[in-house]
Amino acid sequence: MDRLTEMEAFATVVDQGGFTDAAKKLGISKSAVSKHVSALEARLGARLLNRTTRRVSPTEIGLAYYDRARRVLNDAGEADALVTSMQSAPSGLLRVSVATDFGVNHLSPVLGGFLREFPEITVNMVLNNRYVELISEGFDMAVRIGELEDSSLRARKIAETSRRMIAAPSYFARFGRPERIDDLNEHKLLHYSNQSSAAVWKITAPSGERRQVRSTGWLTVNDGQSLLNACISGLGIAYLPAFLYADAMRKGLVEEAIPGLPVEVQGIYAVYPPGRFTQPKVRAFIDFLVNTFADKGPDAW
Repeated sequence: MDRLTEMEAFATVVDQGGFTDAAKKLGISKSAVSKHVSALEARLGARLLNRTTRRVSPTEIGLAYYDRARRVLNDAGEADALVTSMQSAPSGLLRVSVATDFGVNHLSPVLGGFLREFPEITVNMVLNNRYVELISEGFDMAVRIGELEDSSLRARKIAETSRRMIAAPSYFARFGRPERIDDLNEHKLLHYSNQSSAAVWKITAPSGERRQVRSTGWLTVNDGQSLLNACISGLGIAYLPAFLYADAMRKGLVEEAIPGLPVEVQGIYAVYPPGRFTQPKVRAFIDFLVNTFADKGPDAW
């Protein structure tokens, strides 16, 4: 006789308080329920239920077994639901946290293609420049750039982007071009205020040494696009990712400040809560992002 069937019959008797109500709940005869429970007790060699003419209650052993059996039955039910879910079309509300710069410039323009491909999914995309706690704040996933701080989350790389110090030709004409990292201390720097190390630029020297440039910025902004706009207008040198500056550089609006330095490369990741099962709507969106940005980076933006 099937072990799960015996467990389910016994647990339902405990839940319902008797064989008659358990039979109604399971949609089988009372004698069938009794047979399943008797077979379970015989197999275990223990009495699990106290039976009287008025009521049925679990023994001490039966109560301990019930707690574990109910857990097993719940897991089995979730396993069945998982298979059903994985075979069904992705659907439901998808809440996504995205850095404003990347969301506005690259994710928003392609979102329509995803929604047309998966019409049963609705997307709530939140653009912000702060680190969000996915689970506690109710997000299904996030798109993050650079080094991942939370190792407990699962991550999949979407693309890569280079990061360079740039400025407008008009800035170089007015203030000169820095030739070495140390020269940056004498220049007008444009800082990004949302990073914990906003006033510190970590730069790799030609020797491979990691250098830190600490300098008060002439302008500090919490938005990358605004920094780029300030840079284009000649206000100073900014340290920005290629997905922001690439178009401006192609048009000659900005140039690299110190061309001889090694190029910094950052990963762009989809991150989502841990677990062996990824929701179909999350998996569908991540696959879409990977395919959409397959030809991007580090400089191809």
